[in-house]
Amino acid sequence: MSVPPYTCILWDVDGTIADASAGILPRLIEVFTAFGLPEPDPATLSRWIGPPMFDSFRDLAGLSEDDAHRAVREYRRLAARDGYAASVRIYPGVPEALRAVKDAGIPQATASSKPENQVLAILEHYDLIDDFVIVAGALPDAAGLHDGKESVLRRAVQRLADAGVDVSRPVLIGDRLHDIEGAKPLGIPVIFVTWGFGEPGESAGSVAEVATPEELLRLLLPRD
Repeated sequence: MSVPPYTCILWDVDGTIADASAGILPRLIEVFTAFGLPEPDPATLSRWIGPPMFDSFRDLAGLSEDDAHRAVREYRRLAARDGYAASVRIYPGVPEALRAVKDAGIPQATASSKPENQVLAILEHYDLIDDFVIVAGALPDAAGLHDGKESVLRRAVQRLADAGVDVSRPVLIGDRLHDIEGAKPLGIPVIFVTWGFGEPGESAGSVAEVATPEELLRLLLPRD
């Protein structure tokens, strides 16, 4: 086997490891109803999966910043009510890919815009937690606003470095444009997976695009 091209691997969660849409979309509809908004077109709801929820309530639903904060708090309340791992499925082939990377000795971390406690709940529920050296997700500030992708990536890389991991050649596995935009200021390349929620054109700026976990593994663990 050739020397792996990356010293550590960062994983987005929604749309990359897990499909949480079965729980996310009904909760969004509940929040829309609570704010007196018309029920969104189901065809557009996938745009909400991945980016920070505050940004989506503000930019996609057109709420003021104060109302977007309130909507996020309501959404989080509903998520806690339902259980963070409820209605979540893991994409076929991803657990095997995670295990293969771990067995190859390459440290892995999550770098998700999903709140960190929710990421932990999902990984623990599906017995994936041991595949990661560290888990990083979005954390709230004093106002309850969760940080964005760039901040999460910085924290993930720092935690890996603190754990003694070589972070000289990281790569992010993601499925949305905000993954690419968040990684760009840090100089982290992105491998874009098409089994998630990305729309046509969102992969622009990635170093590669893959359609299956098996294809992804061929990039992460190349053979002679």
